Amino acid sequence: MASKADKFYFQNFVEAADASCKAADYLVSCLINYRPGTMETMLKTMHDYEHAGDTKKHEMSAALAKAFVTPVDREDLALISQNIDEVTDRIEEVLQCFYINRIQHVTPEAIEFARRIADCCRQMKDVLSEFPNFKKPAKLHNMVVALNNTEEDCDQLYLNASHKIRDQVSDVLEIIAWRDIYKKMEDCADACEHVSDCIDTVVMKNT
Repeated sequence: MASKADKFYFQNFVEAADASCKAADYLVSCLINYRPGTMETMLKTMHDYEHAGDTKKHEMSAALAKAFVTPVDREDLALISQNIDEVTDRIEEVLQCFYINRIQHVTPEAIEFARRIADCCRQMKDVLSEFPNFKKPAKLHNMVVALNNTEEDCDQLYLNASHKIRDQVSDVLEIIAWRDIYKKMEDCADACEHVSDCIDTVVMKNT
């Protein structure tokens, strides 16, 4: 269990992951209730979540710059912080891609993909909540494996959705746009996996 002095680092990670979860849940809501005319409002709200994640990353950087002793290597803590921030950035990029490509209608696959991303984010937050117990890693390892499995499901969804889009739309530019959106959605799941893989590496180095 983390000491009182170390709690800041682990709590910061959970709070940063919470920003990712809120961004992912908001993406689901945006796609279920999709209205192109409100896109600028949706982008502003999404950016607020992204900014909240940035704030947590900056707080971590400031703390590491002053710290004499950290629970694990400061380079690992900085990398985990950066990777969590990348998750929220990637989610924002998905919504931006809808705006850039002037998407008018949402596919069922996109909504399902957004829900899977939200699942990945929740699992990532759970992994980070368990991280203080890294000295007893059995539960943490199982959680990392579960997240990796969810990411693999997203890989398959990406492949299926990208293949199916040619049957759903006929305009070449729209096909290209959707494939770009699906790739960015896959990137979100990959980013969550990167966080858990980094945690797994830290555990191996410290147990």
